[in-house]
Amino acid sequence: MADLTPPLSAPPEIHAPVKVMVYHPRKPRYWLHTLLLGLTLLTTLVVGARMEYNFQHNLPTFYAGDNGLDFFPWQWALHPANLALGIPFSFSLLLILLGHEMGHYLFCRKYGVWATLPFFIPFPSLFGTMGAFIRIRSPIQSRNALFDIGIAGPIAGFVVAVAVLWISLALSVISPGLASLPAVQLQYPLIFQWANYLRHGGVPLSQWNLHPTAIAAWVGMFATALNLLPGGQLDGGHLVFSLAPRAHRSVSALVMVTLLPLGYYFWAGWLIWPILIGVTGLRHPIVPRWPGVDGKRRTLAIVALIMLILTFTPAPVADLSLPAFIHQIRGH
Repeated sequence: MADLTPPLSAPPEIHAPVKVMVYHPRKPRYWLHTLLLGLTLLTTLVVGARMEYNFQHNLPTFYAGDNGLDFFPWQWALHPANLALGIPFSFSLLLILLGHEMGHYLFCRKYGVWATLPFFIPFPSLFGTMGAFIRIRSPIQSRNALFDIGIAGPIAGFVVAVAVLWISLALSVISPGLASLPAVQLQYPLIFQWANYLRHGGVPLSQWNLHPTAIAAWVGMFATALNLLPGGQLDGGHLVFSLAPRAHRSVSALVMVTLLPLGYYFWAGWLIWPILIGVTGLRHPIVPRWPGVDGKRRTLAIVALIMLILTFTPAPVADLSLPAFIHQIRGH
């Protein structure tokens, strides 16, 4: 029989009475999951069709004419032949997002934690979606379980994104003149640089017209980096709490402060994340603080840090620091 007596070095709060929570799962809303998935499929097909059209005509991925205001050609949704062009991008991106969320979901099932199926978020924008998420609706029984659930999503999504990236680089073509045309210019994280070097040697990414599936891989890597930020209710925040609960609030605050100069000098979008972390993330999940995380998981935490380094870029979109963003708004 296991000895359940807490050691003398255990924090005093573990001797307090433990609240027992009984959760009655809600009936799954399959219709809502299906509807959101269908709408996200449609919006990503439209965006992917535009990308594929540009790729076939040797134009930058996000080229939308001289005014740059018509990247989402919603009329194409009425023409199946046009939508078919978007299949490679749409399916690649949805597969990456699904891999990430199912990593979380399957480990929730493993630990008896009730969670919803993925909710996809359609958005008629540059990428056609704002990602996906699951909702955890019951307590998590231990810090080990929280760690496993938190890290499973980024690992699964990263593995799928790497596979998509490797294949997409073989489909891309060299086109040195594209950078001179007006369009959104993405910046690429280390994983892209390394994969490109292994695939193509010394030809820089700026010389390539990347296939739309490479853009799907870029979105997957960007989503991995965002989720692994070590703050709040993000996956990285859950990892921090599972490893060191008392440090969670301080680390979250440090991440919020760090993102402010990144938003000013590199990419204005970073300024949104301190707000999100501050509003929703300084609290932590309902997880017992004892026992702690074992050694194997601490090793996996290093893997998570490596994934963050490989997928993070200070300026995901070129020339979109806060001053540049304000200048663009005034220019329009």
